Amino acid sequence: MLTLDHLVVVAPDLAEGVAHVRDRLGLAMPEGGRHREMGTRNHLLRLGDALFLEVIAVDPEAPPPSRARWFGLGDAARVRADWDAGRRLRGLVARTDDLDGALAAHGTLLGAAATMTRGDLSWRFAVPPGGAWPADGAAPCAMDWGPRGNPAATMPDLGARLEGLVLTHPDPDAVAGLHAALDLADPPQLAAGPGPRWTARIATPSGLRVLT
Repeated sequence: MLTLDHLVVVAPDLAEGVAHVRDRLGLAMPEGGRHREMGTRNHLLRLGDALFLEVIAVDPEAPPPSRARWFGLGDAARVRADWDAGRRLRGLVARTDDLDGALAAHGTLLGAAATMTRGDLSWRFAVPPGGAWPADGAAPCAMDWGPRGNPAATMPDLGARLEGLVLTHPDPDAVAGLHAALDLADPPQLAAGPGPRWTARIATPSGLRVLT
């Protein structure tokens, strides 16, 4: 089973991504850290006891990685085009206790596992060939935090909570079948339309806000 772990905003520049979340949610995201293996950096916002929002971008101070960057961040032109088109909330990461089993069944889609780090955290993450999003973001990336589990409970609680998640897609029936095949727990609401395009409804201390 895959369980929603975190939402991901992919930004051309980290400050630009953090500003987008601040404008939409009225909250300043705390800094996360750097991912040495990917040459990326992030900020994180707790959305629950085991759920958070991530803004991630290439770290200009880091050397280029030896592998393809995750979340499509190796293609700067595509990241900028998606950003300018309003596809800023680009997808989800789902966790599992059996990453090897998930990859044995869906490795063509989800990719191959690699060990990642941020500070003293270490986890296994499946990166598709070339680093692109699975199904252009209609399917989640898969990961395993290991025995320490999701770190959201250790993050500052600014009062944000996920209230709803919608994926707009030209073929929602096919996506529903894909999510079922992946055994995705609590799949998003699906709607027909151009996409893939994600919309999150997030409760904040200043009221319900929408993030795209």
